[in-house]
Amino acid sequence: MNFELSIVNTKDIEADIELIFVINNHRKHRFVQDNKLLKKAGFSASQDETCLLVGQNRLYVGVSSLESTALRTAAASAIKALIGKKYKSIKVATYTNDGCTYSLRAMVEGFILGAYRFETYKSKKNKNKIKYIAISLDEYNEKEIDIEKASVQVHKAQIIADATNFTRDIVNTTPDDCYPAVMASIAEGMAESTGLSCKVLKTKELKKEKMHTLLAVGRASVHRSRVIHLTHKPKNAKLKVTLVGKGLTYDSGGLSLKPADYMVTMKSDKSGGSAVIGIMKAVAELELPIEVHGFVGAVENMIGGNAYKPDDVLTAKNGKTIEIRNTDAEGRLVLADVLCYAQQEIKADYLFDFATLTGASVVAVGHYTSSIMGHNKEVQKLVVDSAHKSGELATALDFNPYLKKTMKSEIADICNISSVRYGGAITAGQFLSEFIDKKHKNKWAHIDIAGPAFVEHAWGENPHGASGAGVRLMVKLLEDLVSKN
Repeated sequence: MNFELSIVNTKDIEADIELIFVINNHRKHRFVQDNKLLKKAGFSASQDETCLLVGQNRLYVGVSSLESTALRTAAASAIKALIGKKYKSIKVATYTNDGCTYSLRAMVEGFILGAYRFETYKSKKNKNKIKYIAISLDEYNEKEIDIEKASVQVHKAQIIADATNFTRDIVNTTPDDCYPAVMASIAEGMAESTGLSCKVLKTKELKKEKMHTLLAVGRASVHRSRVIHLTHKPKNAKLKVTLVGKGLTYDSGGLSLKPADYMVTMKSDKSGGSAVIGIMKAVAELELPIEVHGFVGAVENMIGGNAYKPDDVLTAKNGKTIEIRNTDAEGRLVLADVLCYAQQEIKADYLFDFATLTGASVVAVGHYTSSIMGHNKEVQKLVVDSAHKSGELATALDFNPYLKKTMKSEIADICNISSVRYGGAITAGQFLSEFIDKKHKNKWAHIDIAGPAFVEHAWGENPHGASGAGVRLMVKLLEDLVSKN
């Protein structure tokens, strides 16, 4: 999908169809030309509601405000409404919140994210015919828009949305087609095309690094585990940031086998690792002046005669012993070793991990929201604020000493699950905190994306399936760190 900015008024641009946003049901605005037809069609102009007037070659979409989040989902709804139609080009005016060109970025992101379809396994594909979108700088409130600033935002939007869709593709790919070695190959291919460096640790290196908990999780699988390390290292970097992702390419639950209904969609358990790969792609293409390291633990949790078992005691890379009470609490074991390895290799100013870690997070905050945990309130707030700016949803969950006591083990340093049913998202986060060293304790945030990473219905700018959760959030956070430093 190609975008072109124009100083020409929308009416003078040639395109197959014109897109018009109706802001806060403002029908008397100069952009709205078909009030009688819209009334006859019963168009109420509610958020994301569409009305296609075929005879006029105009598509109207309701938007509740000029906030970027509303414009992003409205743009996605517009593209979705045109899927399957024969229109090949769109023209649209510029809608900004008091002249802020970030709204333009949100709109372009919405177009690209809304057009996403995962049809790899379909014999008949429903391709998006829209190839060209002309954006007139004729602004909704007649604000003067700097074309250079607008162009920068459009460029950024394309990179970030493409990286999000790249992440969606990895997550949506079936476990038979995306196992640890394949995930590593995807990372290597992306690194080669973007100029990143990529190191992949295989079994011999993982044993040498004493990543015994990670190796235990993957040992019953025919697919050997991998740890991926991607590096973006520009000259004169302002900061150093480490990202760690859980890349469970499939999670059967191990010997604590999941019920059949819960095993479906477990290809999505690689969402955290996939997000890290997607973030690194965007960081490289945006050429951000921050040194960023992305680590992914790519593992498959299966059953077999050599599977790790409840009652086993495993020793993590940092020497802590873990009593296994449930082999389906495997993601935290993988992350424990990868977090230790990442801190050994890089002394970062910030450390963030991404994981579809707990169903408890979904119970706590719903399908659409990520749970943010850590020891530093300011770092938690940084993540939550960046999520909201980027169009993602996130909320902070507080650690507490009472829940931490529920992971006490009588035979090892810690249990891999809590002794109580409730507060599972928080106890999982507190388990991970046992593998954060003193230097990184107040620089770390755990991001549980179990809710938004994979949802079996369309929502906002997201399709059925993978959303690419975490990519836009973290890119916005990194951009904000650049501007502050």
